[in-house]
Amino acid sequence: VQLVESGGGLVQAGESLRLSCAASGIIASINAMGWYRQAPGKERELVAGISRGGSTHYADSVKGRFTISRDNAKNTLYLQMNSLKPEDTAMYYCTAGEFIPTLALGSWGQGTQVTVSS
Repeated sequence: VQLVESGGGLVQAGESLRLSCAASGIIASINAMGWYRQAPGKERELVAGISRGGSTHYADSVKGRFTISRDNAKNTLYLQMNSLKPEDTAMYYCTAGEFIPTLALGSWGQGTQVTVSS
C-alpha cells in the first residue's frame, strides 16, 4: 500500500492541525495504521495507532490532545492534533501494518512537517 501524508504546517502553540494520510489500497483490509514522528536529534516515536476494529493507542505525551481516526470509505487515516506544543514539532509519518506495536515494520509515507512555534 502506498501512503501519502498531508496537512502539516507551521502553527503557534495552542493551535490545532489535522493530518491526513491517503492510502492507495483499501484500508478496511489493513489491520493497523498509525502515525510516527521524529524530531531532529531524537528517536522515532509512535504517536498513535488504530486497529481495524477501532482500538487506539496513544503515546503518553499526546494523550488527551491528539485523536487518531480512520475513514475506510475514503481510504484515509487522520490525526487531529489539538493544543499543540513546541515539543510536538517533528516530521510526522503515516504507517500501515499488521499490529500497532510493529507498525514500524510496515509501509511508510514520505512524511509531513509539523512546526509549532512558542
